Amino acid sequence: MVRHSKLQKQILSLYRQFLQAGKEKPGFVPRIRDEFRRNAKIPKTDVMHIEYLLRRGQRQLQQLQDANTKQLGAFIRSPTNQNN
Repeated sequence: MVRHSKLQKQILSLYRQFLQAGKEKPGFVPRIRDEFRRNAKIPKTDVMHIEYLLRRGQRQLQQLQDANTKQLGAFIRSPTNQNN
């Protein structure tokens, strides 16, 4: 059995909570999976970035669980603007 760190357990818990909340809103589950898969590529040694994303994810989960939420936005740096 694989042993997970406290941070990994928090992320797995957040992922499960997102999937549960996303079931209620059409089109959210694929977006949730994509976001977590994309961020899974972050090196485990980049703890500060991972903790930042965890906190951001917790805030986004609260928004998703709000009955009035219909969509979530994302701020992604486009490849052409990475030097700015």
